[in-house]
Amino acid sequence: MSDSPSTDRGAVPDRSASSAAFSPLYQQIKGLLLQSLDRGEWKPGEAIPSELELAARFQVSQGTVRKAIDELAAENLLIRRQGKGTFVATHHEAKVRFRFLRLTPDDGKQLASGSRILECRRVKAPADISALLELRNAETVVNLRRVLSFDQTATILDDIWLPGAVFKGLTAESLARYRGPLYALFETEFGVSMVRADEKIKAVQASPEQAELLQVQAGSALLQVERVSFTYGDRPMEVRRGVYVTERFHYRNSLN
Repeated sequence: MSDSPSTDRGAVPDRSASSAAFSPLYQQIKGLLLQSLDRGEWKPGEAIPSELELAARFQVSQGTVRKAIDELAAENLLIRRQGKGTFVATHHEAKVRFRFLRLTPDDGKQLASGSRILECRRVKAPADISALLELRNAETVVNLRRVLSFDQTATILDDIWLPGAVFKGLTAESLARYRGPLYALFETEFGVSMVRADEKIKAVQASPEQAELLQVQAGSALLQVERVSFTYGDRPMEVRRGVYVTERFHYRNSLN
């Protein structure tokens, strides 16, 4: 078995054919695995082939495959299970469910969460949303508003924007029937897995409308978080603008 990946079955192109060939071999294998995930070859929650099988498929060493899988596991795209294999991450799993929600109780206790949908409508994309989602002018988006509560205390007010062509059939009624996390719904019903996000954070004062919905005083300090979430291939699939009540919470992140 050599460490020059085959060009069969979506493997890395010939080294003379692409600048990608100058990247480390395990990075090229990682890219091929991402392509397979993007194509839906392995669905969320399903096991991927073993390292030995993947090494044979790409004609590289098992160590090279392991290093590629290690990176994908560190990015929460794959999950290793001792004695069972490696699985595609799913937002239905507790480890992944709140991956993008960094709001943490000050006392560290796990709190019961609840979501209340205020609105779900299909509208023409505003210019700034259209640019962030890389849509053409006048394309339709789905706009959701919801309040997320912890221990029955309103904590987050979200405005969420999704590409209308991708999220056909998403309605207030379907959201009202659903009890799980939104990203799990997107994954199951629309085949969209959110795999990474960019965020901008700043302090703001609560507007009268925000104050009423979050049950705080107008002008109270809130944390504003704008998130753009991406699926495989770095395709933007969601813009989420939220304001957070942080009296009992802090925003926690890990920097590597």
